[in-house]
Amino acid sequence: MKVRKAVFPAAGWGTRFLPATKAQPKEMLPLVDKPIIQYAVEEAVQAGITQIIIVTAGGKRAIEDHFDSSFELERALEQKGQLRLLDEMRRISDLAEVAYIRQREQLGLGHAIGVARALVGDEPFAVFLSDDIIAGERPCIAQMLDVFERYGGPVVAVERVSPANISSYGVVKPRLRASRVYAVEDLVEKPAPADAPSDLGIVGRYVLTPDIFDAIAATQPGAGGEIQLTDALRRLLAERPIYAYEFEGRRYDTGHTLGFLKATVEFALRREDLGAEFRAYLRGLDFGGE
Repeated sequence: MKVRKAVFPAAGWGTRFLPATKAQPKEMLPLVDKPIIQYAVEEAVQAGITQIIIVTAGGKRAIEDHFDSSFELERALEQKGQLRLLDEMRRISDLAEVAYIRQREQLGLGHAIGVARALVGDEPFAVFLSDDIIAGERPCIAQMLDVFERYGGPVVAVERVSPANISSYGVVKPRLRASRVYAVEDLVEKPAPADAPSDLGIVGRYVLTPDIFDAIAATQPGAGGEIQLTDALRRLLAERPIYAYEFEGRRYDTGHTLGFLKATVEFALRREDLGAEFRAYLRGLDFGGE
């Protein structure tokens, strides 16, 4: 079955970016001049996904406004003859069919995905954690959909993680099936380095089957007292094969301040309208001999 829907959990507090996120969603922080979440939505659309489900919470209205039409803004741009900007604003609101549902309590990633059950229905779907911006020649989720169509089971995106950082990830025990494709033999949420079954950490892209919802419903709170998606996948693994895919591309973890800054600089340097001047500016900075 073709994957038509994608779920975007976006109900977190964004505490790493306080005070900037006190009154605006972290998903709306600009990476150069585009909100973080828009990069992920565009990746989904490029892969043929047509329905976007965003799981929100109180204080997230700006996300809804961003993907909606703004007649007053469009009229003002048209009157000023700013037609390029007008086309861009209309393109954003026309990207996909977008629906919203509230997560009333922040009880973990697994719980957030479970909240979307009624909107997803009985069909496979993708999950995007928009903090993870993945740049590459081909959208990461499109690569994963190829794996899903080939093997017919849930697919998680993985990348190599250093021992120093492994305890921040869900980690798979892999068995190689094909180039970059692994059958998952086990999953562990946030293991100590000595207990990690491999160095393949799960990152923010998933292709899931609807039976994950029953697994989530049966999963008890785990690490951090939250309902972890990794734990639900481990439960599902007892019933069906799950696959891990080591994607091609570069991931930027914009959920942390340093990762956000690195992504901002590198994305700006790639821009045709900004790159050359920005690069010259960086080269001319005086760091006081450091």
